[in-house]
Amino acid sequence: MTEITEVPSPFCGIGTDDLTVQVDGLALKVTANGCAVNTPAFEQAITDTSPRVEGKEVSLEVAAKKAAALLKDTKLPVIGGCATDVNGMRALLALADRVGAVIDNMNFGFARNNFLTLQDSGWINTTLAEVKNRCDLLLVVGTDLEAFAPRFFERYIWNKEAMFVDDTASRQVIYLGKAPSGSASTSPNGRAAKVLTCADADLPEVIAVLRALVKGNVIQAEAVAGIAIADLQAIAEQLKVARYSVVTWAAGALAFRQAELTVQTLSEMIKDINDMNTRCSGLPLGGKEGDQTANQVCGWTTGFPARTRFSRGYPEYDPFLNDANALIANGEADALVWVQAFNAKAVLPTNHVPTIVIGRAGMTFAKEPDVFIPVGTPGIDHAGHAYRMDNVVAIRLKKLRDSGLPSTADALHAIENALREMTVC
Repeated sequence: MTEITEVPSPFCGIGTDDLTVQVDGLALKVTANGCAVNTPAFEQAITDTSPRVEGKEVSLEVAAKKAAALLKDTKLPVIGGCATDVNGMRALLALADRVGAVIDNMNFGFARNNFLTLQDSGWINTTLAEVKNRCDLLLVVGTDLEAFAPRFFERYIWNKEAMFVDDTASRQVIYLGKAPSGSASTSPNGRAAKVLTCADADLPEVIAVLRALVKGNVIQAEAVAGIAIADLQAIAEQLKVARYSVVTWAAGALAFRQAELTVQTLSEMIKDINDMNTRCSGLPLGGKEGDQTANQVCGWTTGFPARTRFSRGYPEYDPFLNDANALIANGEADALVWVQAFNAKAVLPTNHVPTIVIGRAGMTFAKEPDVFIPVGTPGIDHAGHAYRMDNVVAIRLKKLRDSGLPSTADALHAIENALREMTVC
């Protein structure tokens, strides 16, 4: 039994790198600095280590050849999930290029709200280090930040040391939309966050009014979506006088149509505040299950985020037409490769096409896939790199145990090599 300290996590999105993990053979136990996200993710048990073809255990070589045979003559295969590390994503892109596949990260339907805003009008965003060292006012919009990242406040708001904030306990926290599920947002001196709640569907109107107040426009109504205009006016004034305010949101929590317009309103409000002799930045939340990694690697490889197809021999990006679920549901896709190296409880999209799963050991299925190759988890079974939510740091992941499982990159390379051999023959 060994104990490994300063373990980085690929699971929570905020770059937690101070976990202590006890390793006993294949069993892991988080003994220090765990949380509701990281602890169960690290402690998922391995229940299978052998690849399967039609439910029967086979070697990796046999599974790779079967997968290659399923992909060889496809017209439009889809590679979904994309939950892996940097090397896994690079191998995924290489396979997509070879077979002319569409790639679609499973969280892209949410991330699209951010990408459409970025592409249309741009934004001003910050990093976790800047939040830690400069933020004096945090506005959390439409999400339960404590549920998303349980240790966010501990590490980046109530941290003991900050370069440009004398007393971090004096920082102000405001929740707009959803209330926090716990007490992590309460300051060390006992001051609770200010909370103004409304329904998700009312957020577009509330945010539009808040931006109007920031710009100095007069609102005739006394309330919007149950929130007093006076309370929104107070937030607007706080944003304008703060030295470095940060507005954060999770695109996946904005569960209403055309949520990208609300993200755009927030981003434009941030620009307005920066015209007022103060500083304000956005902080989109993300990074769970490799979504930031997938879009980063796809971006610097092809020039586009996920939802990119290679069927014409070059990458084509379309955030709507290249939706994996829609392609499968409409009968346009003729094979599915699902990559999920982080979460054994992940659920595949419903499909009736030949299916190849490259997944974390222990995955269960309502319907056994044609090919299942269990792979190691980055940061547990092999070293690797993963991008945290602010996209500026690639976390160096450690190998904690010897499970004998191949990496996602190994499994995808094996399939690509089998395809290459078929082509040569």
